[in-house]
Amino acid sequence: MPDSIHLTEDLRLIRDQIRRFVAEEIIPHGETWEVEGMVPRAVLRQMGALGFLGMRHPEAHGGSGLNALASLILSEELGRSTFGGVSATVLVHTDMASPHLARYGSDEQKAKYLPRICRGEIITAVAVTEPGAGSDVAGLTTRAVRKGDAFILNGAKMFITNGVHGDLFFVAARTNAEVKGSRGISIFIIEKDTPGFSVSRRLDKHGWRSSDTAELVFEDCPVPAANLLGEENKGFYAIMDNFQNERLVLSGMAVGEASKALEITVEYLKERKAFGATLWDKQAIRQRLAMLAAEVEAARQLAYHVAWLDSEGRDCVAEVSMLKAMSAEVANRVLYDCLQFHGGMGYMRESTIERMSRDARILPIGGGATEVMLEEVAKRL
Repeated sequence: MPDSIHLTEDLRLIRDQIRRFVAEEIIPHGETWEVEGMVPRAVLRQMGALGFLGMRHPEAHGGSGLNALASLILSEELGRSTFGGVSATVLVHTDMASPHLARYGSDEQKAKYLPRICRGEIITAVAVTEPGAGSDVAGLTTRAVRKGDAFILNGAKMFITNGVHGDLFFVAARTNAEVKGSRGISIFIIEKDTPGFSVSRRLDKHGWRSSDTAELVFEDCPVPAANLLGEENKGFYAIMDNFQNERLVLSGMAVGEASKALEITVEYLKERKAFGATLWDKQAIRQRLAMLAAEVEAARQLAYHVAWLDSEGRDCVAEVSMLKAMSAEVANRVLYDCLQFHGGMGYMRESTIERMSRDARILPIGGGATEVMLEEVAKRL
C-alpha cells in the first residue's frame, strides 16, 4: 500500500531501519522468547543503542525529540513482527510508562533516569490497573499515606506488563481519600528493589507469551517524597493524558498485525489446493480478504491522521478513541478469518496465524476496552 502523506523521508528511513531490525533480530528468535516468557534485556539494550527506545524523549536526556508519528511507525513495524508479546514489552517501555517521567518528571528525576531508559539499561513499567480497577482509573484503591519525608504505599496492581523483569515502575496510588476519586491520585517512581515492593506472582496469559506480566504487591512500602512524579493528587489527569499515546501505539500494533496476517494468508492461499484448485481461486475467499484489506487500510490511514493531529498539538481524544476501537476490532476480524482460511493448520501451535490470533485478542481490552472507547466517542458526538 502507498505511504501515508504524513511520512517524511526521515521517518521512512527510521521505518526501514526498524523493519530490518525486526527481520534480523526479532523474528528468528521470537519463538524462543515465547517459551522463555520474556524478551532478553540484551535485545532491548540493542534497540536502545539504535535509538528506538528514546525517539519521543528529549534530546537533552538521550532521546531524539520526535513526535507521535515516530511512535506509530515503531508500533506498526513491531506489530508486523507477528510477536505481540515483543511489541508489548517494547511499547510499554517507550510509550506507556516512560512518557510519564518525560512529561511530568522534575529536572533531577529526568536526569537520573531518562538517559538509561533511552539506552535500554533501565526497563520501565506503569502500574495503574488493579484487581478491581482497570479502565475505571478513578476507582483504584492502592493507598499512599504521607509519613515525614516519605509516602507509605499499601495495595496491589494487576496485569502489569514488564512487571516481572522491569527495573523502574510508575505507580498510581490514592493520596487523598476525602475527595472525588479522580482528584486524589498521585504517581510515584519506585525502583524494583524498594523494601515492601514485590512481585506476588507471574501471570500465565492466553497470548503475548513473550511478554512478562505480573501482579505486584506493596506492603508498607516506603517511597521518598522526592519520588513523587508531578503534582500530588494530579496523577489521574496525567494518566488520562498519556492514555492517548498508549491507545495510538496499540492501534499501530493492531494495524501492523492485521496487515502482516493478510500477507501471510494470501501467500498460503495461493499455494494451498483443494477441490482441484488453489484456495485463492475461490472468489468468496478473495473478496472476503479484499474487504478486510480495505478495512485495515482505512484503520492505517486514520492512525496516521491521528498521529499527525497529536503531533500538531490538536485535541484528538475522540479520534484516538475511534481509532483504538476500530483498529482493535478490525485486527480481530482479520485474524479470525485468516485462521479460518488456514483450515486445520491455522489451529496448530506451529502456525504463525494461531499465535497471532491469540495475541490479537487482548487489543480490544488493553489500554481501554472497546466499550469504553465508544463511550468516549459518544460523549463528543
